[in-house]
Amino acid sequence: MRQFHDLKIEMLKKPEFAAEYLNTYLEDGTENEFLTAIKNVAEAQGGLSKLASKTKLNRANLYRIFSKKGNPEIQTLVKILDSLGLRLAVASD
Repeated sequence: MRQFHDLKIEMLKKPEFAAEYLNTYLEDGTENEFLTAIKNVAEAQGGLSKLASKTKLNRANLYRIFSKKGNPEIQTLVKILDSLGLRLAVASD
């Protein structure tokens, strides 16, 4: 199982793969699964400490955001995605 996690993290370093990965969870997953997916992308790109530094958000707040009870505001989510080189978009069916 550890090999799969390591491979996933390695793949999530690629922006195109990370975007597709997040879109899959945004379309078909729950809110918690989507937040976990963002956390996985953050891990692949240097971890939550690096994310905290880039976003100017407290690391403890990031852990709270990515917890099962996490409920980030939209501007926080946009800031996190932006720091990961990604953006939130809306599309029609």
